[in-house]
Amino acid sequence: MALLVQKFGGTSVADVARMQAVAARIAACREQGHELVIVVSAMGHSTDELTALARAISSDPPQRELDMLLATGEQVSIALLSMALHAQGVPAVSMTGAQVGIITESAHGRARILEIRTERLARLLADGQVVVVAGFQGTSSGAAGTPEITTLGRGGSDTTAVALAAALGADACEIYTDVPGVLTTDPRKVGDAQLMAQVSCNEMLELASLGAAVLHPRAVEIARNYGVPLLVRSSWSDAPGTRLTSGSPRPIGSAGLELGRPVDGAELESDQAVLALSHVPDRPGVAALLFEALGAAGLNVDLIVQATQEGSSNDIAFTLAAADLDRAQLVCREVLAGMGAELDAGGAQLSAQGAMAKLSISGAGILGRPGVAARLFDTLARAGINLRLIATSEVKVSCLVAGEQGAKALRATAEAFELHDSQLRHDPLVCQLGEPAVRGVALDCDQAQVALRRLPDRPGTAAAVCRALADAGIGLDAIVQSERTNGLGDQRSRDMSFVLKRDERQRAERALAPLLRQWPGARFEEGAAIARVSAVGAGMPCTPGTAARMFRCLADAGINIELIATSEIRTSCLVAAADGLAALRAVHAAFDLGGAVQYRAEGSAASL
Repeated sequence: MALLVQKFGGTSVADVARMQAVAARIAACREQGHELVIVVSAMGHSTDELTALARAISSDPPQRELDMLLATGEQVSIALLSMALHAQGVPAVSMTGAQVGIITESAHGRARILEIRTERLARLLADGQVVVVAGFQGTSSGAAGTPEITTLGRGGSDTTAVALAAALGADACEIYTDVPGVLTTDPRKVGDAQLMAQVSCNEMLELASLGAAVLHPRAVEIARNYGVPLLVRSSWSDAPGTRLTSGSPRPIGSAGLELGRPVDGAELESDQAVLALSHVPDRPGVAALLFEALGAAGLNVDLIVQATQEGSSNDIAFTLAAADLDRAQLVCREVLAGMGAELDAGGAQLSAQGAMAKLSISGAGILGRPGVAARLFDTLARAGINLRLIATSEVKVSCLVAGEQGAKALRATAEAFELHDSQLRHDPLVCQLGEPAVRGVALDCDQAQVALRRLPDRPGTAAAVCRALADAGIGLDAIVQSERTNGLGDQRSRDMSFVLKRDERQRAERALAPLLRQWPGARFEEGAAIARVSAVGAGMPCTPGTAARMFRCLADAGINIELIATSEIRTSCLVAAADGLAALRAVHAAFDLGGAVQYRAEGSAASL
């Protein structure tokens, strides 16, 4: 007998027939002797309909009242499902987030869970009840300690389910949805997307943050942080689905269930080098030529960034082991020579620097908490450490610093994030043999690209930018610092590009305006409409040529890459918005992720 938390989404309980089918499934599971906690979402599109009603009344409804309204959707679901279970002879009781003991922050519309008081829930389970819980909601202590209904934000029912599993020490949390599990990409966009039998929480965090809708990043964070066994399965079949691997179960700390430290490790990789090609042609195939040549020479590249530039040229920078610097320079010169007159007109340049170190922090949902990157950059700036290159992802932020400052940077980072010696690693082996280089591909068309021009090239600049955005509650995704500089000495400046949610672009411009006014010549510039296609895989660090293969397939499809940002297990390329779907299909095919089986999503947004 196992204690299971099962979550059913809105499409699974969209009407009476589906509600009854879910009740039959739960009854069959209980017959096997399992204790069950069931989390459900609002029926079908109820949340959208309630939101539309609110917007019809007011263009800017108070968030407290919006929470009061939206929380009713799940209450309808739990009452009806409990009735359906009783009709099948199953003892069941429905409970709101407040009744089940979910205590949250006071932030309406996006509250994080502080704790779950499980005493009442445990008593009901001991009495043989199936407990049906409203997802997406909790309660907080408002003014004068008065309880207030809160909602957890997008994907909140997933978050509720995994948090309950962590608090109860459940044997597993099963997420039932309208696809057979986690697929290699969105089956509505790529017909031959295939089921993954398993995926790591780190890979899933990357995919979820990049636009995959099958699981919300916050739910995956909780599973990763507390070792919750997590499965994604179809509501319509008994297929095993996809298992998320997350390590052994761990206790919940005193900081709060969702407010634990987002950084759980830091590492320093010494003896690194950076090479930068500036003023290379802005056309399809340039990045592919370069990284194919490096791969053919047996050179394993780590971080890659291509920054947005003014005019018709780009800068590309990458890192690799310092021992390979001379050979890499030779390969780069050969590639540049092969471009000939085209480069002569643009004034292409190659620069190289050895004796560098890569400092990284890791954790779950780093970019979902805007203050984390800002704190890292603040810490390094106060220590007088300049950042040569920045690479970011959902689970890691990496900076390239001068080698002689590496140990100092690691110590400062450990102090800032209160990390113990056991959480620090020197020259780690990141290669995971046997894992696929690319496990899944995601497309996100809801992003905007922004460039900040002529920022001072000195310690603290990146920190100031990230801090201004963090204070406004704006999270960044890819952050790319340009290799191209302008001016000399104290007047030297460089550009910085980043990606953020499209609907936050105007707020970002307002948040940065006071800062940019302090720097003569600095300005905010929005790029053209973009789509972001990303490849994710735990085996990427130990599979040379992965990035080159991605760049080549895009070049062969005639798709130009506007920005490149990589991390340890992901490579992201920004392309023109009109090229997004073609780019997704090209990358999915290039890594042989498709197959003969065609999957069809039953609902609207439950796939990669």
